[in-house]
Amino acid sequence: MSKLYVGNLPFSVTDADLNTLFAKHGTVTSVNIITDKFSNRPRGFAFVEMETEEAAQKAIAELNGTQLEGRAIVVNAAKPQTERSNRPRSFGERSGNSRPRRW
Repeated sequence: MSKLYVGNLPFSVTDADLNTLFAKHGTVTSVNIITDKFSNRPRGFAFVEMETEEAAQKAIAELNGTQLEGRAIVVNAAKPQTERSNRPRSFGERSGNSRPRRW
């Protein structure tokens, strides 16, 4: 199986829409539209798994940059998922190079 990243999606796109679009280029094994964990609204990107590497490459070649509901979608090979730290953040902790708070 080969996993594809699909970006710049219209928020109205469904799993069925993506399945139909990608099935023209090979067998689709799964579609996962990423949603915001708090609002449960789509975030504008998805992952599509194709059965073969050949089907994935064909989909990239044929779909990357094409219009979907007025938006030019991005289709490329998905990068491997990196391990994320499960360390809970403490109250007042910030990311980046910010100065500490003064109470």
